[in-house]
Amino acid sequence: MARDRALLDSLVGHAPVGFAFIDASLRLRRVSQALAEMIGVKQAGQVGFTPAQAWPPVLAARAEAVLGRAVAGRPVQDGDVPEVVEVRPGAPGPAPAGAAPGGGPPDGGVSRLALSWHPARGAGGQLAGVTMIAVDVSAQHHAAELLRQAQERYRALVQAGNQVVWVTGPSGEVSEDSPEWRWVTGQSLDEYLEGGWLAAVHPDDRERVERGWRDCLQAGAVFDASCRIRAKTGSYRHHEMRAVPIERDGQIAGWLGASTDVTGQREADEMRGRLTAQLSAAVLRTSRLQQMTSTLAKELSVRHVLQVITEVGQSAIGADRAAVGIVSADRLRLQVMTTAPGAGGVMEELSGEIPLDSPGVLTAAIRARRPLVLESPESLLRQVGGDADALLRGGDERAWVGLPLITSGEPLGALQFSFARPRPVTDEERAFLEALAGQCALALERAMLYEREHATAETLQRSLLPDSLPAVPGIALTARYRPLSIEVGGDWYDAFRLPDGKLAVAAGDVMGKGLAAAAGMGRVRNALRALALTDPRPAAVLAGLDRLFIATERDEQVTTVCYLVVDPATGEGEAGNAGHLPPLLLGGGQPPRLDEAEPGTPLGWASPRRQYPFDLPPGSTAVLYSDGLVENRKRGLDAGLAELVSVAAQAAPEIAGDPDLLVDFLVERMLAGYEQDDDVTVLVVQAPGRQAGAAGAARLPARVPRARRPGSPAGHGRG
Repeated sequence: MARDRALLDSLVGHAPVGFAFIDASLRLRRVSQALAEMIGVKQAGQVGFTPAQAWPPVLAARAEAVLGRAVAGRPVQDGDVPEVVEVRPGAPGPAPAGAAPGGGPPDGGVSRLALSWHPARGAGGQLAGVTMIAVDVSAQHHAAELLRQAQERYRALVQAGNQVVWVTGPSGEVSEDSPEWRWVTGQSLDEYLEGGWLAAVHPDDRERVERGWRDCLQAGAVFDASCRIRAKTGSYRHHEMRAVPIERDGQIAGWLGASTDVTGQREADEMRGRLTAQLSAAVLRTSRLQQMTSTLAKELSVRHVLQVITEVGQSAIGADRAAVGIVSADRLRLQVMTTAPGAGGVMEELSGEIPLDSPGVLTAAIRARRPLVLESPESLLRQVGGDADALLRGGDERAWVGLPLITSGEPLGALQFSFARPRPVTDEERAFLEALAGQCALALERAMLYEREHATAETLQRSLLPDSLPAVPGIALTARYRPLSIEVGGDWYDAFRLPDGKLAVAAGDVMGKGLAAAAGMGRVRNALRALALTDPRPAAVLAGLDRLFIATERDEQVTTVCYLVVDPATGEGEAGNAGHLPPLLLGGGQPPRLDEAEPGTPLGWASPRRQYPFDLPPGSTAVLYSDGLVENRKRGLDAGLAELVSVAAQAAPEIAGDPDLLVDFLVERMLAGYEQDDDVTVLVVQAPGRQAGAAGAARLPARVPRARRPGSPAGHGRG
């Protein structure tokens, strides 16, 4: 008996489960140390007390209920499954005498106990009490709770996002159902189990995606793909697919895949791309319009203006052809210029003119006085009218834009851009084309006005130049006048016989452009002739021009003159220079050189006029010229003068001995490689005879070398 009690005490004291015996009078008779630790009440505070006195309320109430059922002869628990109660460790209140709380979770948390109840009976079968066995399942419950929370979070994450998860076996076969996937794709369970997720891939993407999937299955690598997936509505949506292998013991046990619907993102990216492209195109068109405005401000030729207009319009909207029509002076006809196919966008003038009342895009835009956008042949026929075959014959155009060029309320002409295919025009393009038309109209009007002024000035200037040079025995004269194609200046030359038989030769330059310069040149030339007929001496003529200049010309006007008087019989003469460039001298057995005489000041500057001897014996040549021959934007005056001497030295004897060949040689060589930006005037005075090495030569007395280059104290002004 003692041995059994010792065994029971050892079992109760060291068992890992809680144990308590409650007698029929509801008194605790036995309590294990494990139970005391579970409920946080020491053994001394339990034995001899009722559960209500020693245990936490939940556990005490349950013990009283179980004992009541046992006394009544009913089963003390339902089945063999232990019930679980939550117990907050610690005595229910002030401990009874001898009780001392202790143990339990240090943080005062709730313990979860799995309870089993077993009735105990005496030898006669009467009820002795109830035995309670308690197992602390708090750790298992906590782990299960963490797992439940993780599952809930994962489920919420999947539901909150736009990912659909599917699972396959190690070889890619469908291993379990995916209701979310089937809800997205509309596949039935049988369809999904048979074909899996691949069955919903777009046919055009299927081969590519399946090949990539098989390669990843074989290599065990992560699978990534972008494809279109059929939705349950029958439409296709863009998805990003990703599948990762599930490894177990170093082997792939399956694959977990996720599909993300990125249709909204793809559409947003495409929209952003379209908007970016439209913005870039608008910026490019604006830049081209600004560039065109800057370029047009420099262009003064109608043809060049039209060239710039069509180039910008074609490059900005991608037109295949462009045309410009200009209204004639009688406002009855339209002169048309167009870009020829394969001509690199170069404008060429069409033969003839078209009546303004004839059907066409240009004439319709002029009549409507507003932009016309004709996106197809049908819209052309509706807007323009006329014979369809005649309008469309001989061309591949299928869309057109017509823009009237209007200034001061009146049309100057119209622009036309054509496309080889039907072409809608956006609102941004329409706004650009209207701005283009406005800039073009202003530039075209300015060019037309300038060309009229240019024609008038050039006519005036040519009328002021001599129709022909005099025939003088013993002297050969030739001249070239090469005006700038756009602007007309004040360059001039003259040669005439004096009453005493001598030859007067002059070249001059009036600074400036246009009518004012041409008129000034005419006044100076006529005054020089009148003065020379009275007193031909160079000093007297230049002094007289000074007085005339001061009385009639503006202070800021700069005019230069070089004037020679030569006796054809002897070649002897005199020269005077009022700020003009030095003559070029050839012959006399010397290399070409510049006249070293002091040039003096331009006309109107108060200074005594001097003259110096100038001889032109047989075999010598003097060349008078304007600064357009030697100076331009890329070549300074000093460099140009040095180059003129060098070019003259390269002339062969047969060229140097022929005035016509020599003048052409000098002009062509001096302008080669440079853009002409000023009028060029060259006058050659030659005494025929022996050339290089001849005894006769232009004899110039020794003079002090020039201290400065020709021109006013502020520098020589280019005409």
